[in-house]
Amino acid sequence: MTTESTSNPIRRSIIKAGAAASLSALATGGAWAAGSDKPELEEVKVGFIPLTDCASIVMASVMGFDKKYGIKIIPSKESSWASVRDKLVNGELDAAHVLYGLIYGVQLGAGGAKKDMAVLMNLNHNGQAITLSKKVADKGGVDGPSLAKLMQTDKREYTFAQTFPTGTHAMWLYYWLASYGINPMKDARAITVPPPQMVANMRVGNMDGFCVGEPWNHRAIVDGVGITAATTQDIWKDHPEKTLGTTLEWVKKHPNTARALVAAILDASKWIDASLSNKTKMASTIADKSYVNTSVDVINQRILGRYQNGLGKTWDDPNHMKFFNDGSVNFPYLSDGMWFITQHKRWGLLKAEPDYLAVASSVNQVGIYRDAASLAKVSVPKSPLRTVKMIDGTVWDGKNPAAYANSFKIKA
Repeated sequence: MTTESTSNPIRRSIIKAGAAASLSALATGGAWAAGSDKPELEEVKVGFIPLTDCASIVMASVMGFDKKYGIKIIPSKESSWASVRDKLVNGELDAAHVLYGLIYGVQLGAGGAKKDMAVLMNLNHNGQAITLSKKVADKGGVDGPSLAKLMQTDKREYTFAQTFPTGTHAMWLYYWLASYGINPMKDARAITVPPPQMVANMRVGNMDGFCVGEPWNHRAIVDGVGITAATTQDIWKDHPEKTLGTTLEWVKKHPNTARALVAAILDASKWIDASLSNKTKMASTIADKSYVNTSVDVINQRILGRYQNGLGKTWDDPNHMKFFNDGSVNFPYLSDGMWFITQHKRWGLLKAEPDYLAVASSVNQVGIYRDAASLAKVSVPKSPLRTVKMIDGTVWDGKNPAAYANSFKIKA
């Protein structure tokens, strides 16, 4: 036993972190009922970008799940991920629906502002995609292998868009391209475009492909400007995506509010995934112009797992966007956070080798999540690490992040 704990520092630190989280839960009483646990704020301003996966925040507010925990969520529609980052950092927003990798980018100062950040929970799994333009598809580029072949035979500058340099879509896009032998840093040009502007930019020929969240991939098909080449669940089944993110300073000042906010959004997540009719109601709510601003049809097909690629192929995907999935979606796994750091290192966004576990343990608020989950009666996993197999066959388990980050043949 001693041998294992000394030879496995990651395991040792995790056991320590778990004990600290349990002690903090005892110290705070673990339930909101006590007077001292009253949320410090009555109103919580939560930013979101017009995407299907903002739904749990919107529904927590619209359906009144927030009231149960003594807060009022004020959803605030934002124009771009850069704007979300700035407003979180300067305190204009209390928290936000935000890209997992963006939070880690700010934590490590990768390409801009550096500030201690916090991930309170994961908001969804799956449900993003890679779209290729009609022009590329007409020349035969319809998936990874055929795109790689086309880029070899029809040589020119290819441009691919993601939504934020350190964000999830950039990492899915780069990982997917690299798994087919395309180096996104050398063989193509990467540009940043806010999600709601993707389809319009593709229509005028500004890019050959993009990676974004729904409903914009499905919208590209409906509008006849693009085709779906891959879903992100093809890259990593049940991948983390958007988080409920904030600054560490905000969490320290408002621990009870943070707990209430997570509990309310857990209730909303549970409600969305509970039935087909709930999902349909969610789609019609968020389609409104004050939220995603698109037709219900563009949203509801893919949240029900009904996919088409725009070239006549249709399929039912069991790994469509999930908001709860019996609680497995929402836990802020340390291994999920560390994965984004490994990719930031891989693509040259970080120069120095970070202390992966220390960073993830500081950012991912496992203690607050556990307390909130206990309030919302949601079970939590025993380990803060999970094992996944990626599209290229590599296995990620969070146990040796530095070796994993340096193991890729295609990198910056």
